[in-house]
Order: sequence, then C-alpha cells, then structure tokens
Amino acid sequence: MEANFGFCLFLLVLLVPYTCTGRVTISSTTAGGNSGGSDGGSIQKLEVQKHLKNLNRPPVKTIKSPDGDTIDCVPVSNQPAFDHPELKNHKIQVRPNFHPEGKIFGESKVSSKSKPITQLWHKNGRCSEGTIPIRRTKKNDILRASSVQNFGKKKHKSTPQPKPAKPLPDIFSAQSGHQHAIAYVEGGNFYGAKATINVWDPKIQQPNEFSLSQIWILAGAFGQDLNSIEAGWQVSPDLYGDNNTRLFTYWTSDAYQATGCYNLFCSGFIQINNDIALGASISPLSNYGSSQYDISILVWKDPKEGNWWMQFGNDHVLGYWPAPLFSYLTDSASMIEWGGEVVNSESDGQHTSTQMGSGHFPDEGFGKASYFKNIQVVDADNKLRAPKDLGTYTEKDNCYNVKTGSAGDWGTYFYYGGPGRNPGCP
Repeated sequence: MEANFGFCLFLLVLLVPYTCTGRVTISSTTAGGNSGGSDGGSIQKLEVQKHLKNLNRPPVKTIKSPDGDTIDCVPVSNQPAFDHPELKNHKIQVRPNFHPEGKIFGESKVSSKSKPITQLWHKNGRCSEGTIPIRRTKKNDILRASSVQNFGKKKHKSTPQPKPAKPLPDIFSAQSGHQHAIAYVEGGNFYGAKATINVWDPKIQQPNEFSLSQIWILAGAFGQDLNSIEAGWQVSPDLYGDNNTRLFTYWTSDAYQATGCYNLFCSGFIQINNDIALGASISPLSNYGSSQYDISILVWKDPKEGNWWMQFGNDHVLGYWPAPLFSYLTDSASMIEWGGEVVNSESDGQHTSTQMGSGHFPDEGFGKASYFKNIQVVDADNKLRAPKDLGTYTEKDNCYNVKTGSAGDWGTYFYYGGPGRNPGCP
C-alpha cells in the first residue's frame, strides 16, 4: 500500500519510543534459531550476562535509592560511550566552548550554584568528582525486552515518504498505535531547543504502554537515515520495571534501525556530570490542583566542536552527543518538536486509558493541565529565541489535545495532554 503524508505528521508516526510486545525467553531458542533445548537457554543466559557486564561498569561507589534503584558511581573514562568505534580515541570535552545563554563554566567541572535538582537517589548519597552516576541495569530489565539486542532501543517502523500538507488517514494512526500532542517548527536551520516541562506521574494502563513528554531535535531525509536527539521525562514500565517518572535521553542516526538507545544503554552519549543520573526518578512531582513542579532542558550545538550538549536545570550540563555519531545533525536540525506521546495498544478493544501529561485536557489550565513553557530554539548565532510559525498536531484531539499561548514570564507556551479513554474517546 502506498501513501504519502505531511512532513510533520510523518515524523510523529516515525518517532515512536521503545515498547515491548514480546519478552526474552531464556529457554526458547538456540543461537541458530532452533526451538527448545537447554543449549538455547544457556546461550541466551550467557548473552544476558554478557550484556549486563557491559552495561554495569565497575563502580568506585554504590548508592541505594529509596525507589529500589542502584546507582553506580563509575569513572568518567569507563562509561559505555567509549565502546563506540568512532570514539575509541576521543578526548573528553570537559565543558562546552559556547553557550546560548552566554554562561561561562569552570575548567574542572560543570556545576550548579543554584538550588540543586533532586533525584530520589540523592537522599542516600552523591557521586564524587571524576565519576558519573549510572543506574544499574537488572537482569529482569533485559528479560522484559523483545531481545537482548533490542534492550533499551526504540522500535523501527517503516513509513511512507512524506508529501507536504496531506492529512494523516485514521487507519494509519490506528496502525501506528502511538498518539501525540505536540507543538513544532520546521523549515529552518535550528541549532538547539529549550523548554521548561511540567512533571507528572501519568497512569499507564498496560505494561507495554508508556507516557512521555520530551523535546525532539531532528534532521535528515526522514526515511532510513533520520537523525534525532531527544530528551525529557517518561513513565515506561517495560523499560524500567516500575511506574516512576524518570529523566531520559535518546539518539539515533538511522531512524532507529541499528544506532542509538535510551540513556547510557549503549555507546554514544558522553556524560561529564556527577550529579544527575539518566534514567533515575525525578522528585518532587506535580499534584492536581496543588503544587506544580517542572524541569528545564536545553540541547544545543557547540559551533566550534560540533558536539550537541544537554543541560538539565539552570546549569547542570550533563554531557554531549559527539558530532561523529551523526550525519545530518553535523550541520543543523531541520525540525524541532515539543510535547507528549503515549502508546495506545487497545488491548481490550477500546482506546487506552493511559494518561498523557497530567491526564487532563489543556482547557483546565494551570495546576490541572500539564504544560511546556518558555519554549525556544537556538539560531545560527547561537542565541535562544522564541519559535516562529509554531504549529500543533494531535491525532485525536478528543483523547489528547494541545493549546498554545504566549504571555509574560511564560514566553511561548502550551498546555497539552488528556486522559485517553473517555466518553468522547471510546
């Protein structure tokens, strides 16, 4: 079947985060694909053990988090990033050369002088200078994936080539199983993006579903060679084994086919900060009709080295995606997206009740609906500015919706999200 869809709509269907419909079965197949037998189980056990050893590097200190996580403080030079063939002789860049907000960081460490951002593991300790915190991967984390090789990766889905301004057919939305409520800009050269993102704990109906809120930084032909850098918060029982709200990143240079992963589950992203753990729980979270909490994320390209840096909070620079990881993003991004995404598995024949954002529609406003505020792009002069010609998109606005605005301290903002299944979204 052939179909061509709008540029932005194509991306929304393509950018589908990891979800599992299968599990790694320890005793099901042999390496050659033959069924049954203890040999196959032994081989897979060895594969899982080998992968765990590669992910869980020897720590100099271990911290037990109240939520059950184990945080390993690993020497910066021993992180997974340097397994990448393009980074074997890479010299770690200890700080960005340029910052779109004009900040200057010290040589030895990128640190914060403001109120520290809290992750739950901080209650029981911190990692020292020269190390980075890595959330330890458990055997069951890998066993929940469809295969050892697919652990920590997003699913690749082939999509038709886009054609401008053609609406997305309902049948294609149903097949994709993913729904969004986003704001976006396209058609320019972008060198980064920023947003302050309201943090919630949306309810997830099925273990193979998820809910996330993130920034996408995109470039490429959007076929087999899409480049994407992504960062935000997510609730993903399949990936983490619980319903905690967690900080995450992702990258790919080939439309999720072979390259890239979440957080530090593969080689690529180089972390330099010892305060923040990718994949760790965020605290505190917003409450409906009560206290509201948000996080700030900035991703920008260093014009001198070409690396893409990530900052969490006011001045916690976490690290960077080295330029050699990418093809199109070695230049600039051609599209930026901000917003939410969920999986709608329709496991019981009805729309999922998995929530996006706060689980409430944008019209409810502050304290009830989830928001992105002060959304900005980085221009060719390495300066932050408000996005021009901001568009919005959602597949089914009676399930999840988005509503933009602009005002004072909030700059350009939008409310987004929804409950999923409801009388208008059966």
